[in-house]
Amino acid sequence: MMRTTAWALVAVLLTSLAACGGGGGSSSTSATSNTTSNSNNTTAASPPASAPAQSSTLSSANPTAVPTPSTAINTVPVLVSVTSFHRANAPMTSVTVCTAGTNATSNCTTIDNVLVDTESFGLRLFASTIPSTTLNALTVQSSGGATVAECALFGSGYTWGTVRNVDIKLGGEVGQNVPIQVIADSRLTATPPTDCQQAPAFTQPSDLGANGILGVGVAARDCGSKCVSNSPTGFYYACSGASCNVLNQQLTQQIGNPVQYFSTDNNGVVLEMPAVGPTGAASASGTLVFGIDTQPNNALAGSGATVLATDSSGDFTATYNGVTTSNNAFFDSGSNVLFFQDSSIAANALKYLVPTSTLTRSVAIAGGGSVNATIQFNVANANTLFATGNYAFNNLASYLYGTFDMGMPFFYGRHVYYGITGTASAGGGTGPYVAFASS
Repeated sequence: MMRTTAWALVAVLLTSLAACGGGGGSSSTSATSNTTSNSNNTTAASPPASAPAQSSTLSSANPTAVPTPSTAINTVPVLVSVTSFHRANAPMTSVTVCTAGTNATSNCTTIDNVLVDTESFGLRLFASTIPSTTLNALTVQSSGGATVAECALFGSGYTWGTVRNVDIKLGGEVGQNVPIQVIADSRLTATPPTDCQQAPAFTQPSDLGANGILGVGVAARDCGSKCVSNSPTGFYYACSGASCNVLNQQLTQQIGNPVQYFSTDNNGVVLEMPAVGPTGAASASGTLVFGIDTQPNNALAGSGATVLATDSSGDFTATYNGVTTSNNAFFDSGSNVLFFQDSSIAANALKYLVPTSTLTRSVAIAGGGSVNATIQFNVANANTLFATGNYAFNNLASYLYGTFDMGMPFFYGRHVYYGITGTASAGGGTGPYVAFASS
């Protein structure tokens, strides 16, 4: 994962890390890592105002929590499995978009294989995945007659597209007039500004390994107050023809976390995945639950979960092998491996870790309010895992300097909570915070 200077809100999306199986039992392994880091305004957070005091806890490398059924109105199913993109550890869901202001009843389209990303904020869809009848009915934002566009910078690429307002339906929840990014939208003819072109462009689903990104992390907006006045380059633009100028974008017009637009269950999410074995699983079916302490199926209070106050990006502090990374550790479903710095573990040419036998390691994490925990995790030989033909792994890891990214392997067998900034729950206090329960 790489941060960019223009963004500070982190989302790591790794594409095409998969074992691509063929017929008749033959298979070939593809292991290409493509890291993206869409970031924004990072501010150190105070501990949750009403969160209970906690002592240090230990979380096993083999957690056993079972997902809530994805049948309630405040849930959607999440599936890690083989897709046309052949990505391992890619949690996918479906999102329905409709004409804005219709309560999700007009010109609706459901888009599958949208990546659930807990370290970014807002919905981003490729224009090519939206049928023209729906796309043409989605309101394009404008400013003084110019088309509003956004550049989303990532560590290994960038997205460039229009900002359109839509109604979003997820399960039985509806958010109205939600600004989203439509990537590679033909409505936008201008070339991306130089400040945007800091890495290769994501212009089609195969570049990203998904039809879009559902960002449901702790921030309400993808830029925040810094873009309201004196907006920096690399964020919002007003484009006329081939010319684009930096644009100040009001909070209500910025691409936002869709969950905050729900009438209820709008203070956060819980991502729940089943446990998988040491050689992985062909698939893993989990649940994204909307709301925290708003329904019986999203209780944080009394769950025994570890709650960590975070900065505005959902980051906290981690110490591994005596090295501390301050506010540069996070739980990120958009990363399909565990990323951390350990040169003592052998790696292959692509920096995936390949120990001769499975290792158990531990990392100490700390958030606001002196809450801390020790998390154990396993590291298996990536080459061996890829050869299984499976797609869900809890022990797949890669080397990365200066960051501790607890990617998708961390989520198996856990319930992981994300409290949206400025909202409150009985068990988490006032966001931003993250929490996890392992049984």
